[in-house]
Amino acid sequence: MKKYSPKEKCTVMTREQVRGFDAWAINTLGIPGVVLMENAGRGCAELIREKLSGTAKPKVCIFCGTGNNGGDGYVIARHLINEGFEVTIAVCGQVEKVKGDAKINLEILQRMGQSIEELNPSDADLPERVRNLCAGADLLVDSLFGTGLRGSLSDEYKRLIEAINACDCPILAVDIPSGLDCDSGEPLGAAVKADWTITFVAVKKGFTSARAARYTGEIFVVSIGIVPG
Repeated sequence: MKKYSPKEKCTVMTREQVRGFDAWAINTLGIPGVVLMENAGRGCAELIREKLSGTAKPKVCIFCGTGNNGGDGYVIARHLINEGFEVTIAVCGQVEKVKGDAKINLEILQRMGQSIEELNPSDADLPERVRNLCAGADLLVDSLFGTGLRGSLSDEYKRLIEAINACDCPILAVDIPSGLDCDSGEPLGAAVKADWTITFVAVKKGFTSARAARYTGEIFVVSIGIVPG
């Protein structure tokens, strides 16, 4: 894990370059996607343990989307649970939409007996539900959307992100703050304002813009088991 500094030379990737790198790792090298997800989530869990090392009985609330970014969140949850953390997991959307590698990791949590909350972003009482889920948490994890997000966010997800930002709690973003455009570093209507962002493989192009810093906080780059050549 390496902390990003704009003053140091580093690998920077666009959305399409990241997508191509993942495809190369899976299809050419033969690394299963679930292994890449495991490596990514474990790296995030390590930083969370470091940030909460002085906290007795740490509590973390993880907001997961229904795609692979949410899958990273399930891996994070498992590692933190194994370390004795109290973990609240909220799937933001219909659980039935979780597929592939993300579903594998969600089902592991379910077989471990972990309770999974289902959060409907269109619910009228969404802000209150978010506040209740975050009550007493020492850290929130944003695992909603990854680098592939394009276009403007729907109103319901804007409300969800605004509700998460309104909680008086440090936030760690997984790969990219949800709602931030990977290439431009601009919010797509709204974006999570993270204290830390753990990004995978390389710094994302949008992170190099001056405005992005208000959303990313400190940036750490974590390997997923293979590095760009």
